[in-house]
Order: sequence, then structure tokens, then C-alpha cells
Amino acid sequence: MKQTFLLRFFSVCFGLLLASTGAWAENIALDGQWKGPLKVPGGQWEVIFRVVTLTGGKYHATMDVPLQRVNRMSVAVEMQGDSVVFSAEEAGSRYTGIISPDGKQVKGVWRQPGYKAPLTLQLVAAGARSETKVRLTPPYRENEVTFSAAAEPMSGMLTVPPGAGPFPTVVLVADAGSIDRDATVGEYRPLGALADYLTRRGVAVLRVDAKPGAPLPTLPQRVVEVQAALNYLRTRPEVDFARLGLIGHGEGGNVALLVAAQPLPPSFVVTMAAAGQPGSSLVVERQAAILRSLGTNAAQIEAAVKRQEALVEVIRQAPDAAQAQAMVANMLRQNNASMDAATALASAAQLTSSHYRHFLAFDPVEKLNQVTCPVLLLNGAADLHVAPENLLALTKGLKANKHVTSKKLPGVNHLFQADPAEWPLINGQPREIFSPQAQEIIRAWVLQQGKP
Repeated sequence: MKQTFLLRFFSVCFGLLLASTGAWAENIALDGQWKGPLKVPGGQWEVIFRVVTLTGGKYHATMDVPLQRVNRMSVAVEMQGDSVVFSAEEAGSRYTGIISPDGKQVKGVWRQPGYKAPLTLQLVAAGARSETKVRLTPPYRENEVTFSAAAEPMSGMLTVPPGAGPFPTVVLVADAGSIDRDATVGEYRPLGALADYLTRRGVAVLRVDAKPGAPLPTLPQRVVEVQAALNYLRTRPEVDFARLGLIGHGEGGNVALLVAAQPLPPSFVVTMAAAGQPGSSLVVERQAAILRSLGTNAAQIEAAVKRQEALVEVIRQAPDAAQAQAMVANMLRQNNASMDAATALASAAQLTSSHYRHFLAFDPVEKLNQVTCPVLLLNGAADLHVAPENLLALTKGLKANKHVTSKKLPGVNHLFQADPAEWPLINGQPREIFSPQAQEIIRAWVLQQGKP
């Protein structure tokens, strides 16, 4: 009973729907942390949603289920009146409820195939947008910069240590789908935190803005953008031309390695949770890893994997994008009878986008034999999205390169957060932090590059 429940809970797509009930809903702000107990067979789980407003008024959210070791699982958000829909590819369920007039509570029913339960969410921490925060001036220079990539304008923040320089410099390359230059997820700013840490310790850092509302760029498009960022930095007097590198997270790590295989490469590359296998294999292994972490039995995992493989095959092989989208939407609804047509079509549109189809077909090791600069490969031992075994594939692909270092970091997840046991308490709530171990490893390694 419990294993069946777990499989159904985390196998397809996750959605949150609230019904519109009044004009007061126009003033609702979802930003913040929502928390509530979900009763399940044998006990209850605490479910936590973290919501942040994106540029243009749209929302992005993540979900935590601490007892199931699920953390920062991304979900896309759509809101109309007091209605909101969250959807994600790694987890599956549906919650329908009503936001209270004061905007601090949601009451409703959690539904999934074969199961439903009441769930009340409380707003336990308001978003940063509703708070007044004092930002201290950092002990380094902050420069808003602009440059162009393939005639498209790009912008970002270049932070420069005090002094004349030139300094070792890095471009931070975000994972796919990052919403801003800091790769913000709720109150966690992984690239902002890493940039601050490095700049305070003698490394100049460029982090680039995301393009709000634009389709996710494909890998070749991202390569062009990163090359443009490097070439821009080569014009800056503060930048040490011989110590100019890339630090990429997730897909950004694979982009960094692709750039390193091109003419005029960076001086070095650091990857954090870069994939070492094709996307079509990675998404299947990712789902299996999540189910294994939940204690799901082997037969249920095998069935879920077969469904995922069938979905991937349709996306990759259907020649007509519109037809592929209709087929995928139909498959999603057949796998989850409670999913409505609009949610299925929205999910199918993402799964059949140019970016996702490129991702599924991309082989990360294909051009690694052309990478000759020093490379530091990092992966968290607690990463369920890109398993640490990917380090082996990347290391093997880079075997001709004599300057490769590979490290697996205990307790670190895909977002390079430290083990939750190490998080500090802020206002009585644990606050996620970038792994101090990872920060120091990156700093020490970067500063060693280019030295005799």
C-alpha cells in the first residue's frame, strides 16, 4: 500500500490549483514559504512550497518533502485571480484549495490516482519582496555591464576585488531555467553566494542575466552566449587574460566544457553537477533515483522507467512538433487520470520545446577529447538529479587531458547546498546555504591556475 502510494505520488507531474473566489484575489502575493502536514498511509509528511515572483509578474516555486529527502524540486507556476497551478516533471500530484482573504492560508484537498487527503497550507515566511532589507555595501566593486552575443544584447554583473589587478576571473554559467543572474530559488541564491565568496577572496566574477519571457536557449545558443561573455572580459583591464575561466552548474557545466572544446577556449573550467550521459538516459536515471530514495520497490521503479522511456522516445522521434506535443499530452493524461487537459498541454509544450529536444539528444562526452585546459569536476553525493556516477563518464571522456581533478562532495545536493544539518537558523527557520566545502575547493583550485 505504502509503496504504491509513493510511486503514484512522485511519478508524473505535480500541480496546485486554487479556484477564484473574489475580487480581493487581485491583491494576493504568493511570495514566501507555505507549509502544511499531508496525511499519508502510516503517518504524515510535511510539504513545503517556496514561491518567488519572476520578472513580469509570473511565479516560480519549489517543493520540499523533508521526510522523503525531496528538496528544491522545481515547479512552474500559473496564477489567475486566486487560482494558481504548479507543475513539475519529477513529482506528481494535485492540490485544489482556496486562499483565505488575508492571503495567509490555503485550505483544500490533495489528489492523486487512487488517493486524496485534506491539506491546509500556512504562510510561515513571507517573500523577500514584502520585507524591508538593508543591504550592506560589499568590500569590492560592482559593475553593471552589457555586451552582445550573435547581435543579441546581454547584460550582467561584474564584481571586481579591490586593487589594481589584473585578477583571475570567472564567468558563472547557470543551470537550465535559471530565473536571474543569481540562479535564485526562493531565498537561496547559489550563484550570487559563490560570486560573493570568490570576489572577497581575489577572483573577479561575471554572472549574466537571464532573458525574462524568452524560450530556453539550446546548448549551441548557450555556447555562443558564453563565448561572447569571455570575449567581452578579454577587453577589460581588470581581467587577467591568462587566468580567465568558466564555472558552470548543471547544464551550465556542460556548456562550459563545450566552450572549452572550441577555438579561443577559457583558461580553465569548473563543473558543478554536469551530466556525463545523454539527456535521454539522464531523465530516466533521475526518475529511478528519486523513486529509489523513497523506498519504492524494484517492480514499480521498472514500470515507471518504462513509461519514462516511452515518453522520451516519442519526444525524440516524432518529426512534427505539434503532433509530438499532442501525443505527449495524451500520454501524460493516461499516466495520470486526474490531470486536466490544460495542464497536460502546458507540460507537453515544455517537453517538446527545442531546448528539451536538444537536451535529450545531447551527448556530453562526445567532444571532451578536444578539451585541453585544466578541469575541476564536482558533484554532490546527495544529488538525485545528476548522480555522482556522472563524474566517471566525464573523467573517462577527458582521459587525454592530464589536468583533470574530480571530487564527490558528501551531503551536497544538486543545488550545491550543504547538508541540511549544517544550515544556520535564521528567525528560527533553517536557512539553506551554498556548501562551504565546495566554495573553498573552487576558490583554492581557481587561484592555483596559471601559477608556475
